[in-house]
Amino acid sequence: MSDQASFSAALLDTEQPCPPGLCSANGADPASRFAVYRNNVQSSLINALADSYPVVMALVGEEFFRAMAGLYVQHFPPVSPILNEYGRDFGGFIQGFAPAANVPYLADVARLERLRINAYHAADAPPLSPEQIGAHLADPEALGRLQVRLHPSLAVLNSAHAVVSLWSAHQGEGQLEQVDPTQGEAALVLRRHWQVEVFRIDFGTLMFIQSLQNHCPLELAIAYACDASAAFEPSHALALLIRYSAIIHLHPEEKARP
Repeated sequence: MSDQASFSAALLDTEQPCPPGLCSANGADPASRFAVYRNNVQSSLINALADSYPVVMALVGEEFFRAMAGLYVQHFPPVSPILNEYGRDFGGFIQGFAPAANVPYLADVARLERLRINAYHAADAPPLSPEQIGAHLADPEALGRLQVRLHPSLAVLNSAHAVVSLWSAHQGEGQLEQVDPTQGEAALVLRRHWQVEVFRIDFGTLMFIQSLQNHCPLELAIAYACDASAAFEPSHALALLIRYSAIIHLHPEEKARP
């Protein structure tokens, strides 16, 4: 292991000794100075996780959260100098964190909070106007091959738990004690006018959006959504995307060359 790698590893692991070869200009004990520096680095990373996952912390309490985050910091050092990118896989870590097993919805709440961060920092793109969208949808011949591109900030999450209701209750929307965490919910996250919004959507709409994101033409995406949910209403799903300025491009799918 290189000196730089050893130094970085020791910064994140309190069990490791002070790296050899350090010295202090004022004669102070290098080990003591390093311990202070290590504590500051770890605290900064834990604080960054607390800022990114406030609902997760509220659900388990600050003491539990900081202990869990401290273990995450030891095992997953930053790979980017951009602090708000730290903890992208925190939800996956929570999923395998045994002490959190009695809070089975915690990992998906973390995933929802990460989608909000991603949406806030996603690239911007001008949406199509309702008139432009209407002109494309009015052409029945092109409808079957129409490709729909959605805003870069848009993401969906399918959960076996009531993640949207749990998150909303911590924003003052609804009562937490009235939420049944075992009721699965699907979430739609997107940024509009630089405000990140979270909605609960039905499973058909979830499948519809996922199909569009996987480059399915509009007609096929509707078919997949209808297969997934008999209650799916294509007009309602399209109206939702139009209302929240989520459609940025429409074009006919290119036919394969012979």
